[in-house]
Amino acid sequence: MEKLLSTAGREVLIKAVAQAIPTYMMSCFKIPIAICDAINKMVSNFWWGQRDAERQLHWLSWENLCKSKDEGGVGFWDMEAFNLALLAKQGWRLIHGTNSLFFKVYKAKYFPNGNFLNATLGSSPFFTWRSIMAARPVIKSGTRWRIGCGHEVCVCQHRWIPKPSTFKVVSPCPDGFSFNVVFAI
Repeated sequence: MEKLLSTAGREVLIKAVAQAIPTYMMSCFKIPIAICDAINKMVSNFWWGQRDAERQLHWLSWENLCKSKDEGGVGFWDMEAFNLALLAKQGWRLIHGTNSLFFKVYKAKYFPNGNFLNATLGSSPFFTWRSIMAARPVIKSGTRWRIGCGHEVCVCQHRWIPKPSTFKVVSPCPDGFSFNVVFAI
């Protein structure tokens, strides 16, 4: 079949089938890295026309194939990164979708007195909860507090400064610091 497909046909087949089939499962569960790597390898081998034991030369690395077309790649998904992105989307729903049944169930079980960003794994967690928690660093790395009244934002601990390097106060806070929250500044 590979001989009958053009390069564009292979690209469409990979994006529409091979990378789309595991999408729902990846949005609910963290897939083991070995499985993600195996999917990436199969996609790469199919892209370069490798069949069974016959080896083909891979002219670009997988990382370059995963770059967008604007950056010189093909736009394939790295399955591990895609898995974390889909799980981070579920975490984002736990931050912003406070009226959903999904939010109410997870809040009652895992963070009844806090929020998703400060929640702990807990004892005997659902596999879905462990999966969503695995993607929490993805959310934390790109978020910062938007200052409203400033009553909840700690000056030294939270990410609130609009500079993208750390979003935090760089200098250490002295002991007995009187301005614990942004509101008090």
